[in-house]
Amino acid sequence: MASSSSQNKPETINLNDTPSVMPEVWRPYFLSINGPVSVTDSVILNGETATAVAAGLCTPEDAKVLAGRTDPQIINESLALTVQCTATVSNMGRRLHVRNMEVKTLRSQVTILQRAEQDH
Repeated sequence: MASSSSQNKPETINLNDTPSVMPEVWRPYFLSINGPVSVTDSVILNGETATAVAAGLCTPEDAKVLAGRTDPQIINESLALTVQCTATVSNMGRRLHVRNMEVKTLRSQVTILQRAEQDH
């Protein structure tokens, strides 16, 4: 008989395991009322584009999961997703700022070295 601790152990996922048949592509693009969302569309400037992209982020599997949730649960999970997305964007912004500062420092060093080389 298996112990209760082994029964509660989550199933291990093998990340190197590949399916024998590739799964069907879920959605190659987001579709708005104006047609497919293109690289020139903006989710910030256009509410219809934002809605199409947001709706397109939920896979059919997500729809099944959400069907079993209550409205308060869905709202809480949506808020949690919003916070996660905001944190990710903020983190990317910080990284870009740091990278920009590194580039400025390197440019300054190159300029100093070029001047030193010209003086010799």
